[in-house]
Amino acid sequence: MPAKAANGGKKQGAKKAATGAATKSATKTAKKKSVAKPAAKTAKADASKESAAKSTRRSKPAGPTMVRVRQVRSGIGHRRDFRRTLEALGIRHHQDEIVIKRSPAIDGMLNKVRHLIRVTPEE
Repeated sequence: MPAKAANGGKKQGAKKAATGAATKSATKTAKKKSVAKPAAKTAKADASKESAAKSTRRSKPAGPTMVRVRQVRSGIGHRRDFRRTLEALGIRHHQDEIVIKRSPAIDGMLNKVRHLIRVTPEE
């Protein structure tokens, strides 16, 4: 029967130390190997990023700028974030009706509670 090691049968201490030192030296050499990119390539990349950013910008929402929002279903029994979204919109109780200016933030809130409200355009 082999004798147990002094550290309770665990002989991994020296092994871990050796691998830790190896990874440290590998990262140091990896950092040294980084090479600066040519200016022509970076200019092309910047131009393509600019055009991509322009194409993904959102425009104003189509349609009316003001909408009438009416709560048609109660918030009771629904998730807390739905009830808090109704409060944030300014709807205080069931069958309450408000007129609100559209924006991307408001459109997101209206979309979140779309099953509790009815939205109609305001002239």
